[in-house]
Amino acid sequence: MRKILLLSTILLSTHTLIAQQAVTTTPVGPTNKTAYVTPAQQLVANTGEDSLNSFGATYAHTVISGYGELYYQRNVDRQQSLVDLKRAVLFVGHQFSGRIAFFSELEVEDAKVQGGGFTGEIGMEQAYLKFSLNPRQYIVAGLFLPRIGIVNESHLPINFNGVERPLVEQLVIPSTWREIGVGFYGQTTALPLTYSVAVVNGLNNAAFEHGTGFEGGRAEGQFAGANNLAVTAAVQYFAGNWKFQVSGYMGGTTTLNPKAADSLQLESGVFGTPLYLAEGDIQYAAHGISFKALGCDVSLPKASDINRAYDNNTASQMYGVYAELGYNLLQTMKKDKWHSKQLNVFARYEVLDLNNKIPENGVYDGTLKQTNIIAGIGYLPIPNVVIKADVRLLHTGAQNPDLIVNPNPNAAAYNQNNTFLNLGIGYSF
Repeated sequence: MRKILLLSTILLSTHTLIAQQAVTTTPVGPTNKTAYVTPAQQLVANTGEDSLNSFGATYAHTVISGYGELYYQRNVDRQQSLVDLKRAVLFVGHQFSGRIAFFSELEVEDAKVQGGGFTGEIGMEQAYLKFSLNPRQYIVAGLFLPRIGIVNESHLPINFNGVERPLVEQLVIPSTWREIGVGFYGQTTALPLTYSVAVVNGLNNAAFEHGTGFEGGRAEGQFAGANNLAVTAAVQYFAGNWKFQVSGYMGGTTTLNPKAADSLQLESGVFGTPLYLAEGDIQYAAHGISFKALGCDVSLPKASDINRAYDNNTASQMYGVYAELGYNLLQTMKKDKWHSKQLNVFARYEVLDLNNKIPENGVYDGTLKQTNIIAGIGYLPIPNVVIKADVRLLHTGAQNPDLIVNPNPNAAAYNQNNTFLNLGIGYSF
């Protein structure tokens, strides 16, 4: 999530905005994935959380901040449009001392919560304590976002191009994936390199749902099973205007006690019925040009055991990759009135398959193999506000007749190609 951090700060901020032309040498917090950044434009935005970043602060203070986004989407194939207040998030943080601080985010999705239909969600996106050991190392404990991918830590609407977050980082890597645990973050003194390692609660394979990857298995802080655990780690390296990251996750997915797990022939224990995730990404920003590329692979070697126990058609492997190129059209404008504005055009290509490999008791669903081409524009009249528009072209595999519950002509024939028109606004403060 959030802003670029200055050389003298410790990253306590929950939101990082990728900013330009400033090299930071401060370790990144659990929701702040930018440390040694040398992007192309100026430092574009700061929010209230940034005031919590000072190591050795001599006074206590409380900060209120937040972000949100609203969008319009037109589904061309269905000739249907909708508007939605996608999320509104309130951040509250408190600096107890120069070494201890508290961070929390309360999120409302889809405007409200009600029974039936679109239910919405109210949830804690984060709630953790940060204990600074020194200016370069710290520990976090509580509900936080592991450092996996790009968007999970840096998902302010002013931080990414397009109205929608990248599909790979919604469907393969669940967006704003948070769990309860303890994490250690730091950076080296000899190299422009940061690192993190965390132990968090594991996933719940009983809640896996066909077509959503492992998203349903997250506990997100609510009665999380702790019979199984997970370890996640990441390394970031900075070279000039480039940033490289590799991250990984290994965790058990069976939350049941040994007796209950045995009755379903599931492997229990800390890493029982495991899920493995490997991710790598590259980012570049200079002279108004930005580039991102990410690849992720998820493996569930015992997916057949999960299907036998719960009949939820879990895949044994899924993957996703994307590449994005953008340019700030106002980069060459020198007049003061354009100094803090951005007009970013971009194009992104995404490929993903949520059932790249299936076990012998699984059923392949061609619609889960997708290609997305997204092109659009984003205007930031001030650093903390963005107005966006884009077009997304979707192509999927064919439907599997064995999975069609209501076949044509009772339901319209499935179209493997579709177009979405998106308009949106976003803010952070």
